[in-house]
Amino acid sequence: MAKTSLLKEFTKGLWKEHPIFVMLIGLCPTLAVSTSVTNGLAMGLATTFVIVMSNILISMLRKVIPDEVRLPCYIIVVATFVTIVDLTLNAYFPSVYSVLGIFIPLIVVNCIVLGRAEAFASKNGVVASAIDGLGMGVGFTWAMALLSAIRELLARGEIYGFQIFSDGYTPIRIFGQAPGAFIILGFIVAAVNYINISAKRKRELKKISDRSVAV
Repeated sequence: MAKTSLLKEFTKGLWKEHPIFVMLIGLCPTLAVSTSVTNGLAMGLATTFVIVMSNILISMLRKVIPDEVRLPCYIIVVATFVTIVDLTLNAYFPSVYSVLGIFIPLIVVNCIVLGRAEAFASKNGVVASAIDGLGMGVGFTWAMALLSAIRELLARGEIYGFQIFSDGYTPIRIFGQAPGAFIILGFIVAAVNYINISAKRKRELKKISDRSVAV
């Protein structure tokens, strides 16, 4: 596959086909875990590892797995890498593991992971599948970091443990809870949609302008 095609596969997950802000999938861990930047980054990196490794293995086995049992096989593959992440976090990062809790095993049924396995890895080569998974994972991770940073700032007045607002700041506790996560996510999705619609209108106006000049 050409370098330009690989670059396209990587960048689509960063914006055009962003799993959270555009496709609106994988919202359960997004809203539940994004209470701090540490938690958000941990979940993002864990999910990225699972997506990339699952895509690679499923792509390698795509001609071996029968269509009739492909989804159970995909789940087994994903569950294997989730178990690796779960045991690693429990052994080396117990504080993060205790916070993420049940949401690590739930990566097995995350729509982002299974969606990439079904839509891409099962139909493409190993390299392209790895790039696709990396792009989606990085897109998911930066979204988790952004949402977590905003929530942590508004709910605690700090980001990544560093005090941003003065001691006189009154934390807005709701942003540390589920309703606050929905509110912030809604504003971010609205902003992304506005940017995409504005860019689309500019492209359409440019095409009309180019046609007028050509005539």
